[in-house]
Amino acid sequence: MQTKVQEAYELLLSKQYDKAFTLYSALAEEGEATSFYYLGYLYFKGLGLERDLEKAHRFYLQSAIREVPLAQLEVALTFENGDGCLQNYSEAAFWYEEAAKRGNVEAFNNLAALYKEGLGVEQDYRKAFILFKKAADAGNPQAQFNLGAMYDQGLGCETSQEKAIEYCRKAAYGGHKKAKELIYRLQLDGSIVF
Repeated sequence: MQTKVQEAYELLLSKQYDKAFTLYSALAEEGEATSFYYLGYLYFKGLGLERDLEKAHRFYLQSAIREVPLAQLEVALTFENGDGCLQNYSEAAFWYEEAAKRGNVEAFNNLAALYKEGLGVEQDYRKAFILFKKAADAGNPQAQFNLGAMYDQGLGCETSQEKAIEYCRKAAYGGHKKAKELIYRLQLDGSIVF
């Protein structure tokens, strides 16, 4: 089965979407967990077939149930954004947590954002801070920017302009657009010097 999985992935990479779809469908019939994710991906992006967010959501969910971390992240995103399903922040939080348990760094950041805003979970700045920090320390630029904002506002931690700038700088180096703009403005104001 593993060679079929590799073959399907190579078809996907070479943009032979119709052949990839056929092979992933056959693998899904055999219950292969990642094939459901890739079927969801093909439907979500509309690659080789008509874009269908409801089918994408269903396939992502089938893969997520089978403990594929990337699928758990994607199904959380569909629940958070209401893509192909009813928007449901508590379901999004559940699936972000499942993906985070399996080491998905983006899931830590997104779950932290829900805790910060109190969407689908009880608002908890301390928990948001801890989750942002975990993702930021793993190198996620969005989490670094978010953690910098937490330090700047003293949410879930003591206020620290030094740490706020440190994490904002890391995010800027990682390519985060807003962080780059903020660092540039601070340099122009003379607030920080590199």
